[in-house]
Amino acid sequence: MKEKEILDSLKKIVSPYVQRKEGLENFNEKTDFIKDLEVNSANLVDVILDVEDEFDIEIDNDSMSGMLTVGDAKNIIERKLASA
Repeated sequence: MKEKEILDSLKKIVSPYVQRKEGLENFNEKTDFIKDLEVNSANLVDVILDVEDEFDIEIDNDSMSGMLTVGDAKNIIERKLASA
């Protein structure tokens, strides 16, 4: 799966949980889920569950705690897909 496809999927997944819609306009690898998009921590769990479903992967607790930005999420997804 290409990087752009992963980023596009992540944007689609996270969109319903975003409180600060302006953050979606500049959605990139540096976008912070909490600071830039104002996704609350409870919804971050929903984002992770949706990512698992979308990419058919399992995200462990260590990876979950490191998923602060879109780039972090992309790297975790790529790593999990490569090891699947």
